[in-house]
Amino acid sequence: MKFYNTLTKTKEDFIPLEEGKVKMYVCGPTVYNLIHIGNARPMIVFDTLRRYMLYKGYDVNYVSNFTDVDDKIINKANEEGVSSEEISTRYIAECKKDMEAMNILPATTHPLATQEIGGMIEMIQQLIDKGYAYAVNGTVYFRTRKFDEYGKLSHKNLDDLRSGNREIKVTGEEQKEDPLDFVLWKPKKEGEPSWPSPWSDGRPGWHIECSVMSKRYLGETIDIHGGGEDLIFPHHENEIAQSECASGVPFARYWLHNAFLKVNGDKMSKSLGNFFTVREICEEYDPQVLRYFTLTAHYRSPLNFSRAIMDSSKNALERILTCADALREAAGEGALTEAEKEKLGALAGFREKFEAAMEDDINTADAISAVFELVKFANTEVKNGVSGAFAGKLLEELDLLCGILGLVTKRKEVSLDEQVEALIAERQAARKAKNFARADEIRAQLLDMGIILEDTREGVKWKKA
Repeated sequence: MKFYNTLTKTKEDFIPLEEGKVKMYVCGPTVYNLIHIGNARPMIVFDTLRRYMLYKGYDVNYVSNFTDVDDKIINKANEEGVSSEEISTRYIAECKKDMEAMNILPATTHPLATQEIGGMIEMIQQLIDKGYAYAVNGTVYFRTRKFDEYGKLSHKNLDDLRSGNREIKVTGEEQKEDPLDFVLWKPKKEGEPSWPSPWSDGRPGWHIECSVMSKRYLGETIDIHGGGEDLIFPHHENEIAQSECASGVPFARYWLHNAFLKVNGDKMSKSLGNFFTVREICEEYDPQVLRYFTLTAHYRSPLNFSRAIMDSSKNALERILTCADALREAAGEGALTEAEKEKLGALAGFREKFEAAMEDDINTADAISAVFELVKFANTEVKNGVSGAFAGKLLEELDLLCGILGLVTKRKEVSLDEQVEALIAERQAARKAKNFARADEIRAQLLDMGIILEDTREGVKWKKA
């Protein structure tokens, strides 16, 4: 198995620290609102990697945190007149609902930053004792230049950063020894949650949180650290600096980063009106469609979201489900024929292609291609007539490969009412997006089902013809 390691900028063979075991940390969301489709990409990518490693027999310790103390959470709490804890608790629950909908396995551990404050204070004190950090007026800063290897992940030069990069300059800079030093602990402001520490009543900086949670649940050196490419600098760079200065050993051996998700070719932002939550998209499409769409591109390639691409993903996923339906219907009793026994060799070929794709830096796009080769083969065989045993073998293989990708081949059983309401919701979304052709298609589809729509001032109403 090979991964592209951001640290070395090369594709490397994966050799775990401990044979048969994988220690993996993936940065989770800051929980101040519903997660958006950009948050969904690393969740789906690294869940798929985890599933593949489980399939290969690894014992995977998978840790993904929730950042539950942050300026955005505090601002949201102040807007609503509630506590930060109420905001974070609410949106952790909503995040878990969305993750379940996308068929993302719960992490081995989902640590919360606020429950690990003691460990953060301990690591900060270690860094002070070793001369890597210093306190000024209740704030603790990390001495960036003291760590000789700073910049090794992002491949940035400290002097270049010092002269031209403004993104890491923050208020209060005048009390720093160097503008590049970053915050490990900051004093509380009025109305903010805080914890007592030797330096001030306050709260940790963002970067120290992940270092401490990774260390506690996985150890001082881990196999894989993952996240979006936006986290490479400064977040992951700072994690390396503080972790390695505190422990004296390498922090993570393989750094994996997924590329950005764009919407209709543009960066997703509220100001452009192209910002979508997972919940919004899953009102229009089955969450499995969102998962399938995410896996159609290599994780290190930019991914472009559009309704047209989602519609294409929906149709492609439908081909897989239709094939599974046919195999499920044909599966049963009836021994393998001699010809079918010979054809079982083709099944091994599809799996080999699938594994080769996944072993090559988690190439899910090529893995999906292998699945469709299996679908094409299965459709031809079923059309020509197969034994129940052979149909069962084909279905097992399709279920296995799709399962590694987190795709479920068995349709959910839904009532007529649920089907109608889902189609009406999709029609409303199509109209909102001015896709009137699709809206008309759905109205015709409902009419074929014996359902008549009425657009009223109170909304859309329906009745059986």
